This record gives sequence, C-alpha cells and structure tokens, in this order.
Amino acid sequence: MIRFFVSLWENFKEYIVLVILLIVSLILLSQNNSQGIQKVRSLAFGTFASVTSIFTDIFNISNLKIENENLRRTNAEMMLHLSKLREYAIVNEDLKGLLALKDSSKYPLISATVVSKSLTKSQGTITLNVGKNQKVKVGMPVITDKGLVGIVYSIADNYSIARTLTNVDLKVTVKSERTRENAVMKWNGERLVMVNVPKTFNLKKGDRIVTSEISSIIPFPLPVGLVYEIGNVEQGIFNEIRVHPFVDFQKLENVFILGIVKSKEIDELQFNLLNK
Repeated sequence: MIRFFVSLWENFKEYIVLVILLIVSLILLSQNNSQGIQKVRSLAFGTFASVTSIFTDIFNISNLKIENENLRRTNAEMMLHLSKLREYAIVNEDLKGLLALKDSSKYPLISATVVSKSLTKSQGTITLNVGKNQKVKVGMPVITDKGLVGIVYSIADNYSIARTLTNVDLKVTVKSERTRENAVMKWNGERLVMVNVPKTFNLKKGDRIVTSEISSIIPFPLPVGLVYEIGNVEQGIFNEIRVHPFVDFQKLENVFILGIVKSKEIDELQFNLLNK
C-alpha cells in the first residue's frame, strides 16, 4: 500500500499538488464574505447552472425524441390493429347476411368467394372459387342477400366466371313488383336500363324491380334494384327506365350460386308430364 502511494506521488505529484491547491482555494473562497468574492462566486455558480441547464436540455430533447418515436410506433401498431378489427367486423356483417339467407332459403345454395373482378365499363365479370367439382353449372344465377349479381357463363373444375349485371352481353327479363309489367333489362355501358318500355306502362320512380318468372334464365323473382329515373319521356313511344341495382358490385366479396338451371327444371317437368 505504501509503495502504491509512493508510486502515485512520484508519477502524478504535479497534478496532486494542483488539485490540493484548488481545493484549498475553493475552501478559502467559500469562507471569504467580501463583496468581490461574492460576485465572483455568484458568477461562477451562475455559469455552472447555465452549463448544467444546457446539458440537461440536450439530454431531455434526446429522451423526448426517443419517446416520440416510441409513441409513433405504438400509434402505427394500434392503427394496424384497428384496421384489422374493422375489416373483420365488415366481413362478419357480410357473412351474417349470407348465412341468414342460406338458413331461410329452401333452394340449393353454393357458397363462393370472389377471387378476382373485372369491372370495366362494358364487361363486368367476377371469378369465383367454385366450379364443376362443386356442382356449379353454366346458367346458374349468382346472388347475395341483397339480390341478383349475375349469371355463371364459364366453368372449370374448381373455378367459374359469372357475368354481372354490369356486363353488356347479359340481358335479363325483369318486371315491376308493383305493376307486374315486364321488360328487358341490360347494361348500356353507363347504367342499368329497362329498354323499349311502352309509355303506357305505369312505372314510377322508386318502383322495385325483380326478375321475371318468364325469364329464360332465372326461374323466379329475385330483387334487382329500384327505378330512379325515367328517360326519353318526350320522344317516341318507348321509355328508358334507369334502375339502381341493390348489389354494390365494387364491394362484392362473398356470394351464393343458386343451384338451379331453369332449362333443367323445364326438362324434368315435361318428362314428368309425359310419364303420366
């Protein structure tokens, strides 16, 4: 121990003397109450406090940046979590409507999910994740709990493609639920219209439009939409009835395929009559 202090003294004696003198000076300054010393002391403490405050602010700013970064990260995570919950809630509502339809329906329904859409101005089609292996056939109506979506027109083993009502190649016979008057409805590239409707028909804005039982495709009334405008009133002998569909084609995610092809029903009916 003695050797350690001796070695320390020999190597750092100048610094040790300086530290001792500084300590003695500070003690003497603290004991001196003269006005000049007090000013120097105040100036020294003020300077020390200012420097300390600057370093404290620097550390606080650094800590605030870290806290802000953590808060932003937490907010982003909460936003992602909330978005997922909202998506689950919307899908749940959609599925609840479809389940209610399936539970209340006496007709064979094949559930399907829309895997892709092609909703151009003239050729609205959807691709579904069911096909021949799920007993889907060409001509079967595609529906939701809101109403008619379209008709299946092409099938593979496990996929099928349906033309929606927004496809110019699909024409459907419909009728007014109130007046029972029939007409052909089609997509004209811009809107859904009932064409060549005689002006003697008593159709009005707000009338509910359903598929007609005289349709060669759909065997019984399915909801289609509401009349929202009657065009071409001033010219010719026909009106063009514009219909707002019940189904929002942009938001389609889950649908049902009605497992009935009308032509088959007619064939079976005629077959039964021949057997009587």
